[in-house]
Amino acid sequence: MTTTFDLGPIGVALPLTPDGSHLSDAKDLERMGYGTIWLAGGQLQSLDPVVDLVGVTTAARIGTGIISLDVHDDERVRRLYGDLERTAPGRFIVGLGAPQSAPSPLRAMNDFLDRVDASANPISRQRRILAALGPKKLELARERFGGAITLLVTPDHTARAREILGPDRALIVDQMMVLDDDPVRARAAAREPLRFLLGNVQGYRLNARRMGFSDNEIADLDDRLVDELVVWGDADTLAARVLAQQRAGADQVSLRFLRIEDGRNLVDSARVLAERLIEVQN
Repeated sequence: MTTTFDLGPIGVALPLTPDGSHLSDAKDLERMGYGTIWLAGGQLQSLDPVVDLVGVTTAARIGTGIISLDVHDDERVRRLYGDLERTAPGRFIVGLGAPQSAPSPLRAMNDFLDRVDASANPISRQRRILAALGPKKLELARERFGGAITLLVTPDHTARAREILGPDRALIVDQMMVLDDDPVRARAAAREPLRFLLGNVQGYRLNARRMGFSDNEIADLDDRLVDELVVWGDADTLAARVLAQQRAGADQVSLRFLRIEDGRNLVDSARVLAERLIEVQN
């Protein structure tokens, strides 16, 4: 596939830590070969962590998945982009999410983009992506962004998203995973974020229905739903899901490791998957 920018085939989601240890984690992840380090938008009450991560790494792209326009305005986002373009050109990927508090989120996003594009320092379309699940947002990602980022999706959804985006827009799949082959522990770890996201964010519930899950499966966090949306198992099982997402049309799969109480941390899990994936894909 020909896309507007190259993020590398594998990225990783990095949680921020109160003690700042995520900065040393980022350096380790870059050394392992992860092409992009993603920050969850829910952590970004300030955009300072983006600057910090660009500063401690040398080549990895730093992406926001996503900056919520309910929290950050266009002037703040443009200022950050412009500053980083001067000091670390090409390394900041601006992931944006439509403001859910607006009466019409798509109209609000278009208004935001109109202001950004008309400004003296616009954000290049090639360097901005949209959090998109449904057809309308995916169409907007095709028309006004360099691509889209998805979360809680099956490979079948990825194939449909690729059809809508076309061949020249990037498609990043944020894939939740648990490196544990015990079904009870792994599903318990998976259900924690699913309970919040499917219970509180309408867009994820609607998309789960679009993917064929019933209201009862969504409400009960049925095993079938958990297993389809969050891959768990040994390293080979996790790697197989990553490859399935890539075959379905993902340009990059961002690995989102869910922590479990077994002594393994993010860097440990990322190292195990790096051995399976990165060397053979770069």
